[in-house]
Amino acid sequence: MADNQPVEDAAKRVLALEEELESAGAALTAGQELQLAREALRQWVETVVGVVSSPGVGRVTLIHANGNQSKIASPELPYLLSRPATFEKEPES
Repeated sequence: MADNQPVEDAAKRVLALEEELESAGAALTAGQELQLAREALRQWVETVVGVVSSPGVGRVTLIHANGNQSKIASPELPYLLSRPATFEKEPES
């Protein structure tokens, strides 16, 4: 099994920050609990009917089939979802 220490360390930092905010959290970094969480996330993503990617603010907004919105703050995800700019002229008809 690959070294999971960086993930464990990151989870501990997040939990420590949440404790400072007096908010409970749970870290799943390996095993069956992580697999169950990943499956729940896959099912949740399947409810997405629209995506608004905002690279300039580091946020992605997911619009779900029931009308709810979920916002994800991430320095990477908006760029993964954005199409590169092109400066080529389209052929004239």
